[in-house]
Amino acid sequence: MSAVSERLRTLQRQIGRVADRVPELGLRNELRRLMRRRERASFAPLPAPAGVEIAHGLYFVEQHWPADASATVRLPWGDPIEVDRERLVCFDTETTGLAGGVGTKAFMIGTACWRGATIVTRQLYLTALAGEACMLDVFVQTLPADPVFISYNGRSYDAPLLKGRYRLHRQAHPFEERLHIDLLYPTRRAYRGVWENCRLQTIERNLLGIVRDDDLPGSEAPGAWLAFLRGQSSRNLGRVLDHNRQDVITLTCLLDRLSNDLPIQDVQPRISAMRERILCEVGEHVALSP
Repeated sequence: MSAVSERLRTLQRQIGRVADRVPELGLRNELRRLMRRRERASFAPLPAPAGVEIAHGLYFVEQHWPADASATVRLPWGDPIEVDRERLVCFDTETTGLAGGVGTKAFMIGTACWRGATIVTRQLYLTALAGEACMLDVFVQTLPADPVFISYNGRSYDAPLLKGRYRLHRQAHPFEERLHIDLLYPTRRAYRGVWENCRLQTIERNLLGIVRDDDLPGSEAPGAWLAFLRGQSSRNLGRVLDHNRQDVITLTCLLDRLSNDLPIQDVQPRISAMRERILCEVGEHVALSP
């Protein structure tokens, strides 16, 4: 019991209590009490940066934005028929890591949907890990009937990650047999080589004319969330909310731009012309594979 006694005295000093002798009979109970007290003092909860708490550890933010858009839209590089715009769900996640894998969790899910002449953005985010199962359930409950998912690199990252979290909580995921249009692929086909890369912020700046102010890079989102959980700061978590909201709004703009300005039949001639121009500039006379 000497090691436990020494641990107890250390905890007593950390909370400002004079380390005195504690009867061996109640030593373990006293140790547990002091450890709980130290944990509460070290990780005091911070107020959430925005939204309302709809379940323990789960916050909800909803905003409305005016939008002048047609009732239907043709999906780029998808089914040529037009679909009801109110079926579309532009979504994006913020996660605890960028590598994916079993240990990676989505602590925020943002969506943008059309409701008549309005774009409705909804964001669900966690302030405690206990809220994850409820967040996944609420995400499904807020989807329109027969949704069509719109993302940017979501087929390779966001959707597989969410599917794994749904399976872990033994919930049915909403992506089964649903149409999912990943705008990264048509964007690459149309603009690869035009700008330095095809990251979403590069495309929105050069193609859509959107410039973000005080934007927190997505790579810093995990650290911002962990800092909030540790009681250090809530400011950057608020910036993560702003970053995520802008991402889904950008998806609504990019979808319209690709659908209206770049018909599918014009893509291949445009790419071929660009390749021929490059060949002429470098003086090469070899055929590039299509």
